[in-house]
Amino acid sequence: MNLIAFMGAIELGLVYGLIALAVFLSFRILDFPDLTIDGSFPLGAAVCATMIVAGYNPFLASGIAFLAGGIAGLITAFLNLRFKILNLLASILTMIALYSINLRIMGRPNIAIISEQTILTPFEGYGIPGYYLKPIIAAIIVFIVALIVARFLNSDYGLAMRSTGANQKMARAQGIDTNKTTYVGMSLSNALVGLAGALFAQMNGFADITIGTGTIVIGLAALIAGEAIFSTRGMLMAVLACIFGSIVYRIAIGLALNADSIGLEPSDLNLVTALLVTIALVLPSAKNPLKKLMKRRN
Repeated sequence: MNLIAFMGAIELGLVYGLIALAVFLSFRILDFPDLTIDGSFPLGAAVCATMIVAGYNPFLASGIAFLAGGIAGLITAFLNLRFKILNLLASILTMIALYSINLRIMGRPNIAIISEQTILTPFEGYGIPGYYLKPIIAAIIVFIVALIVARFLNSDYGLAMRSTGANQKMARAQGIDTNKTTYVGMSLSNALVGLAGALFAQMNGFADITIGTGTIVIGLAALIAGEAIFSTRGMLMAVLACIFGSIVYRIAIGLALNADSIGLEPSDLNLVTALLVTIALVLPSAKNPLKKLMKRRN
């Protein structure tokens, strides 16, 4: 793997780190299996790219993409809470609907913005090569978002949201409006995905209807890798583990696909993903064989 490919892996890892963080919010915090992510990721890219082409400020376009993702999460939560549709099925319904909505927003399957103004444009005059500039900008945005999310989850309302996912009956007994915390959590989760889609579109120069395929699997793989490799003691460390797990995952993918001795091709991406997720799931027990032996004896 050369330097440009390595920096590209870090850039993608940072962008998909927002998706890993979204998966952490929905799966770990709210205990809400959410496949809306596969639709809200291209939604963010579509909204952002369409607004940029129309002449809007790229920072404003990114903010609207954030809000659009949040609305998608609200719809999933509404279907689940108001109409009692199973959470997984509600998210699938929203994801399917978003495919057509994204096509409506873009007007065609893809939009190129490689020659348009983006959030990178104000920093391009400092002589920093693009393969350095993109990871730097992505890192600043992602880590600011991560710190805000960690601070939110440690607040009183964040604790109420965490208790909603841990035990809804107990949370309601303590006077917590579990429906409201679910709405907020699902909206925040998909808003982060919408922002990730906006960053992806601007850093790669296009928005495409198919970029959301398998996004949830990538986010879940990054989350599992982060939890397996890094310490998750404390909410800040758990949030940062999502980001670093995503970076490690993308670097591992890049190394595997660029290793000539292995003979893998880009078409083997799903196979490599499955293997890495399996390793991440097995790794925690492999790190502590004594504990595993004691369980067997008992």
